[in-house]
Amino acid sequence: MKLGGWGRFGAEDTALTAPRDGSEAAEALTRGPVIARGNGRAYGQSAVGKTTTISTRNLNKMVSFDAKKGELVAEAGVLIGDIIDAFLPRGWFPYVTPGTKFVTLGGAIAADVHGKNHHIEGSFGQYVTWIEVMEADGTVTRCARNKNRKLFEWTIGGMGLTGVILRAAIRLRPVESAWIRQTMVPAANLRDAMRVFEANHDATYSVAWIDCLATGDALGRSLVMLGEHATAGDLDVTRARRPLAIPPKRKLSVPFDMPGFMLNGHTVRAFNKLYYWKGCRAEGESLVDWDSYFYPLDSILGWNRIYGRKGFLQFQCALPLSTARDGLTALLSAISEAGQGSFLAVLKRLGAQDSRFSFPMEGYTLALDFPATTSALALMDWLDGITLDHGGRFYLAKDARMGADTLRRADPRVGEFAEMRGQKGRAETFQSVQSERLKI
Repeated sequence: MKLGGWGRFGAEDTALTAPRDGSEAAEALTRGPVIARGNGRAYGQSAVGKTTTISTRNLNKMVSFDAKKGELVAEAGVLIGDIIDAFLPRGWFPYVTPGTKFVTLGGAIAADVHGKNHHIEGSFGQYVTWIEVMEADGTVTRCARNKNRKLFEWTIGGMGLTGVILRAAIRLRPVESAWIRQTMVPAANLRDAMRVFEANHDATYSVAWIDCLATGDALGRSLVMLGEHATAGDLDVTRARRPLAIPPKRKLSVPFDMPGFMLNGHTVRAFNKLYYWKGCRAEGESLVDWDSYFYPLDSILGWNRIYGRKGFLQFQCALPLSTARDGLTALLSAISEAGQGSFLAVLKRLGAQDSRFSFPMEGYTLALDFPATTSALALMDWLDGITLDHGGRFYLAKDARMGADTLRRADPRVGEFAEMRGQKGRAETFQSVQSERLKI
């Protein structure tokens, strides 16, 4: 079948198999090379096998929970949303979550996803206790920080290229309510936005939407959203009766592919002006339910169809703290000059992270969506160059078009990662369309 990523760009022919247990997963390895795939929310082809793709969606059982440790053992195909549905009513929430709850546990580990709290609480992998990985010969190895440590560290952020993640143990955080105390802070430009991030470094959550078509003194104008888990004492009488519940919400959906001409510089510019204006009117503190704060796009089912039949591409880079302001200014200036703004432009502050192959570094990360057009591809090549000039790196979970040379120039860890892949038959057994393109 044809299989692609969430961006719907660059679908490839692959055989898809969905094992129901470890023995069936081991049998699938004989049809290799293979790559594991969770819920298909990576934007490009990192979860598309050149020959065979192993879906983990049938490996979706929660095995056990230790309430004293807050530790959940679950299979790789369990969704983050499944975990929240099961454990938020009991007063538990994931320590780290990406911008969608429709990511599997295995996918979250393989991409070492980060959230709005990376600046102080790190990435998903820091809350993983152990992982069970099926290696190239079909054997299952349990790895942790104190056992088979190298496999553990390479698997977190290794994009599924160390083996098939079958199950894992992760820690959850205790919470008193399902609500977030959000503080909306409009920022007049990029300098102002970065000042807000740095002044609120102790906020548990922080994220900014950026108007990437603003120019001049307004370049990088933003809405910075700070957040804290609300305590029972923060709630009014009505919410306090059921602090771990939120009212049901109607889901919207995009029932068909939107015409490509609808997303252009004019419509994006108009959307950005309206969104910034509404954000300014909402300045200050308010109570927001967890779903709206962490997953605003999940409320629109099939939102990737907004970009039309050709799909879309995401560019996401991380820039070190020392060059972030100059690098972000150059990136936003290039986007504005090209007139190809993204209405899903997100800026986050990242904290320090020492890891084998994970994406985050201390500094800032900028994520942008573009319709898959020839001009957008050219712009993204330009953005690659700016990122390289400022010592940045790229997020493989979002990549659908980067070249191997660009990756190696951005990340000196690639050589050691490829060397590890050459051991124990990993490179021959575990391959994705992305890994082949990037020669890792």
